[in-house]
Amino acid sequence: MTRPRPIRRGPSPGSLLASALSAAERGWPVFPLRPGGKRPALHPETRCPRTGACTDGHITWEHRATTDPDRISAAWSTGDWNIGLACGPALLVVVDLDKPKSGTDAPDGAANLRALCERAGQPVPTTRTVRTASGGAHLYFCAPDGAHLRNTAGALGPLIDTRAHGGYVLAPGSVIDGHAYRVEGPALIRPLPGWLLERLAPPHPRPEPVAPVAPLPRAGGRLSTVVLERETAKARRAAEGSRNATLLACVRAVGRFVAWGDLDRTHVETAFQAVGEAAGLPAAEVTATIRSALDWSIRTARPRSAA
Repeated sequence: MTRPRPIRRGPSPGSLLASALSAAERGWPVFPLRPGGKRPALHPETRCPRTGACTDGHITWEHRATTDPDRISAAWSTGDWNIGLACGPALLVVVDLDKPKSGTDAPDGAANLRALCERAGQPVPTTRTVRTASGGAHLYFCAPDGAHLRNTAGALGPLIDTRAHGGYVLAPGSVIDGHAYRVEGPALIRPLPGWLLERLAPPHPRPEPVAPVAPLPRAGGRLSTVVLERETAKARRAAEGSRNATLLACVRAVGRFVAWGDLDRTHVETAFQAVGEAAGLPAAEVTATIRSALDWSIRTARPRSAA
């Protein structure tokens, strides 16, 4: 007597796996992010074991992103991973309209985009919109044929970033602090308007840091300022593929002056945050790298007399 084959059940509707598969069905490569977070759940270049898929060199999250349902099912069966959507391989340009920090009455990214459209004499573009966990919005546009757009930070205005090649966004279904990313309104994706393409096509001006790159030094004198100037400049010039590793090394080089009390940690974090985002790294990735590097520097710094 033959036994009946077990019934293969699909993912639960609304689950992270179902959301990841839904994105992949659209042709959008996805990869796992840490549960409840925004950082890739994959090892960074700085800690690459050079084994397995990385035997011949580190493979980035952008190249690991996939639309293969079997690989996606295997990955998401091991944890409640948030969903990273690789914008470049998905042929998308995503305009990220952020909210200002709490306690401020500054206009948000959506208001700044409306003001930009008014100055340009253009209608506010309508396209697939994803509401983010913080109350901001992601506007999904089809990338123009032949254009190789990169990430931008503030190129269109304050609290307006864009993600394209080298960038990712959290796909609908991802959850941060108990709030899910969700599609809002019609799901039709429209081409990126030509007038926005003109502003985003390289070369475009990079925003200046919102705070002085070189904060006033404390007891350490001129040396701490010189080192901060040198390392932020180095991080700003980092080549694609080594930006995060360079940022980590540069922050660590400055970290000892924070440990000694020569530089204020907040000023150092602000300076490197602006530089990292201007170089095209995702804001959350920059923040995490800076925090990790400074924590390491403070923990391992030798006394000034022994340095």
